[in-house]
Amino acid sequence: MLSVHGRKPAALVVEPVARILNRTGITPNTVTVAGALITILIAVLLIPSGHLVWAAILSGIFAAFDMVDGTMARMRGGGTKFGATLDATCDRITDGALFAAITWWLIYSYEAPPSLVVASLVVLISSQVISYVKARGEASGFRIVGGLVERPERLILGLVGVGLQGFGVPYAIDVAIWLLTVGSVITVVQRLRIAARAPQAQDLVAAPEGAAETVEK
Repeated sequence: MLSVHGRKPAALVVEPVARILNRTGITPNTVTVAGALITILIAVLLIPSGHLVWAAILSGIFAAFDMVDGTMARMRGGGTKFGATLDATCDRITDGALFAAITWWLIYSYEAPPSLVVASLVVLISSQVISYVKARGEASGFRIVGGLVERPERLILGLVGVGLQGFGVPYAIDVAIWLLTVGSVITVVQRLRIAARAPQAQDLVAAPEGAAETVEK
């Protein structure tokens, strides 16, 4: 939801930053990789070690600038297909690192009940599936936009839960994880329904390379 409606307000901050970076000669792809590496380091170093507040603040700052590389590319006349692929790949890795770090902390520091650990793993897996359904669907010609819990909502809920838990709010991470679990599963179903109802949904696809084709006589 926020990924659809939140771009215009964010542009007030993102566009000036993108202009400055473009003037320095830094490429959008460099910004993509650097941002991903920093975000991963923040998650895997600060969360397992219990520095939850700093992890939430710093991760939130870098997550807010996730649109900078794309804005830089548009200001240069348009992004490339490789740049879009690189950006999507880095997003998947950073999401995985964040929720893997949260799951690690739940197990080894929070002594979470097994049900909460399972819920966190569901979030970890479904965060990848949500994005994959969109990517695979669009590769098939579908237009898959929206959903209850897209990446912005997932990051906001996860980081707010981590931050509030760090401030001592009881069960903040529990509530965040369970909300994400339910919302993420719903989003997977929503996106599959969008794909199923697309005009091209029943179009035949070519057999995988090397597969024997069945021909009716």
